Amino acid sequence: MISNERPSPYGYRPQSHGAPKPAVAEETLKTDKIQIERKSFVFTLKENPRGRFLRITEDVNGRRDTIIIPSTGLEEFKKIFDEMLEVSNSRQPKSDDPDSEH
Repeated sequence: MISNERPSPYGYRPQSHGAPKPAVAEETLKTDKIQIERKSFVFTLKENPRGRFLRITEDVNGRRDTIIIPSTGLEEFKKIFDEMLEVSNSRQPKSDDPDSEH
């Protein structure tokens, strides 16, 4: 391992030294953006030959993280999100709670 490489926390991922993968044609169906405190979130509904998916990108001071949710999982994602929102709205925040993330 080269000294500046870090192992993936998700297990070994071999380096690809061959030709880059060909770009997959993606069509953007809808995009929306929100700003929450110092974070920007971009929601992009896209479609490619494998199907539709939602890409959620978080940008904090130029650092970007992205998750992709296949459209087949959006209803379940929404259900869990709604449950989290309900619990969040029903409980008083604890200022010393290590699980509270801002």
